[in-house]
Amino acid sequence: MKDKLIIIGASGHGKVVADIAIKMNKWQSIVFLDDDESIKTSLGLEIIGKTEDAFTYKYEADFFVAIGNNEIRENIQEKFIERGLNVVSLIHPEAVIGTDVEIDIGTAIMGGTVINNSTKIGKGCIVNTSASLDHDNAIEDYVHISPGVRTAGSLSIGKGTWLGIGSILSNNVKICSGCKVGAGAVVVKDITEPGTYVGVPVRRVDR
Repeated sequence: MKDKLIIIGASGHGKVVADIAIKMNKWQSIVFLDDDESIKTSLGLEIIGKTEDAFTYKYEADFFVAIGNNEIRENIQEKFIERGLNVVSLIHPEAVIGTDVEIDIGTAIMGGTVINNSTKIGKGCIVNTSASLDHDNAIEDYVHISPGVRTAGSLSIGKGTWLGIGSILSNNVKICSGCKVGAGAVVVKDITEPGTYVGVPVRRVDR
């Protein structure tokens, strides 16, 4: 672990991530890189350049990609990993993490979340404010779990899936990669085809 943390993305999600990093109290310096030149500071922290500048800090900083879009976040983080940058995970001190939970690099665990025992969370995931994941969940890489999501036990969520705010997943269900589940939706059986799903229970609304 380095003394400096560089966060990629200084807008809304980046500010939440920076707040977690501050509360973790592990870095002497926390700064941003952002491609929007109109943003000069964020959460009172300095913006020191653009995303492409990250590689000049390879040996002096840890990195976190705070981009809400799953695909963009994956593209940036995978380039960082390939070129040897040290990507870290950020876990809010008030998150409740059970025994035998695995959290891979580049994942953000927000305040008020509960992650129960034997759950595995992949690279570059977002587990947002007050989400609750029960035991033996398998969350693949670059999944975005929105605020207030509730998952029961022994389920799996495929790579790059987005779960909308307040959605609910029943136990033992499997959701394939590349899905979008709408706000407040309820998933009670497996989703085997990528697409957008809404409703109670969910139905597919695109092809």
